[in-house]
Amino acid sequence: MDYRVPDPSRVWPTLQRGRASLVGLGAQYVLVYGSTREQGRVMVTMSLRNREPILEVLRSRVFLNWFDDVGLEDIPAIFAGETVDKHTLVEPPEGSAPGVIVGAIAAVEDVSSVIAGVRQGLSRFAAAGVRAVRIFQAFDDDHEMLILQELDDEADAIAWVDHPDVAAEWMGHTGIGAYPPVFVGRLQNIMRIDENL
Repeated sequence: MDYRVPDPSRVWPTLQRGRASLVGLGAQYVLVYGSTREQGRVMVTMSLRNREPILEVLRSRVFLNWFDDVGLEDIPAIFAGETVDKHTLVEPPEGSAPGVIVGAIAAVEDVSSVIAGVRQGLSRFAAAGVRAVRIFQAFDDDHEMLILQELDDEADAIAWVDHPDVAAEWMGHTGIGAYPPVFVGRLQNIMRIDENL
């Protein structure tokens, strides 16, 4: 979920208060990223234990209550999908802070072609400061994907967004229609959820 809120500091406490509800949804991890470029913009990713009840999850009152609690007036677009490809290009030094996240949701002609292009361009990605790439494909649209990339620092992230590799052409398809513009931000909080709570 990528959206703007009046007060981003309300997001994490709201998620913490809703921990039991997140267990009920089958959440394993919840990560909150804050934009480094746009005040009030946050991205929340959630890993669910299984895919089956995804429509029920998206219709859940939990989400609607959460949106109300953080001050959203409109329900944001929600991407629901599964990991179809991932690469760790550079292991960060032990104890180092997470890098800067670049997230893009886009519609593409063929997800498998994008994956092949990314694989062929991995050495160039690494040279540009990309540490890791994770590609998700939407459950409800075979042409929709979310790409999360971790970069070394803000300067590398901005350079990458402004001048992406040819294998990252999908970044030019963001910010159109329902798709938000490219997200650039840092990890603020992470919650690991024990289903035995």
